Amino acid sequence: MSSFDIAPIVTQLRQVRDHWREQQNRTESGHREFPSRDAIAQAVEGLKGVLYPQRLGPSDLRHASEDFYVGHTLNTALQLLQTQAQIELHYRHRSAGVSVPDPSGQAAQAQRAVQAFAQQLPLLRQLLDIDVLAAFHGDPAARSVDEVVLSYPGVLALIHHRIAHAFYRLELPLLGRIMAELAHGQTGIDIHPGAQIGPGFFIDHGTGVVIGETAVIGQNVRIYQAVTLGAKRFPKDAQGHLQKGWARHPIVEDDVVIYAGATILGRVTIGKGAVIGGNVWITDDVPAGTHVSQASLRQAEQPAEQPVEQSEAAAVAPATPPVLSAPAPERTARMAA
Repeated sequence: MSSFDIAPIVTQLRQVRDHWREQQNRTESGHREFPSRDAIAQAVEGLKGVLYPQRLGPSDLRHASEDFYVGHTLNTALQLLQTQAQIELHYRHRSAGVSVPDPSGQAAQAQRAVQAFAQQLPLLRQLLDIDVLAAFHGDPAARSVDEVVLSYPGVLALIHHRIAHAFYRLELPLLGRIMAELAHGQTGIDIHPGAQIGPGFFIDHGTGVVIGETAVIGQNVRIYQAVTLGAKRFPKDAQGHLQKGWARHPIVEDDVVIYAGATILGRVTIGKGAVIGGNVWITDDVPAGTHVSQASLRQAEQPAEQPVEQSEAAAVAPATPPVLSAPAPERTARMAA
């Protein structure tokens, strides 16, 4: 086996770390300073099995032992999350430059937050079931709800988001962000844990979808790959730093469909039942029931005296995606455990 001269590299890396910590006013705390991605990933995997034991749990699980598995797995996940929550609370106090409470007080605060999360799990399962049915009914290629839960990246991203959003609202945003980024890495779907998403949400295909922190999405909304619900501008404070926390992402009302590649920026409202065609760029409100396409936008920009080409007027996106006429295998919406 080859021998590498690594001692100088180790020394230089330590010097770079020390320089960074000095710049960031970091001091040695004597214990782990940041939540662990690996521990959070392990907890989230357990929670997915708790929510859908027969589909996302262990391969040898049977109905007779479901409750035992759910109870044991849930307890393990919550213990992991309590430890990570306490680390985040400690990190937050240190980063803010305020005195760190005693460890017992932080542990109690973390325990209360994680217990509050655990009490939401039955409602989270009910909400996710509505999302799963929306995916099944919204995709003609879906043969069963089981296929949707087991294989659809949009559903996986939503499971992560529903969990992450709960922690975001419990003022543990770093845990929530890590949970969201785990799904982002697996699916290519980037949903900030602060985004508010109503029931019956379906992301079809999903790759490249971006949903910002202050986005608000209503019920029964369907979006396709590469859709962006983003910010239009980024105001700065007197010191030139980006301002944080202000509402800067779109509001999407109930029953909206947004086709692939559409970009919607700023605090605009997409009205109930609107249909946004593929690859359009929107920075203004869209009234309820409106169909927007590239062709309709070009028509609106043309002078009144210039007629619109017939081929262009016929290119308006349909309100719903086409359904193939070829016979498909039997589809079932029966919800399994």
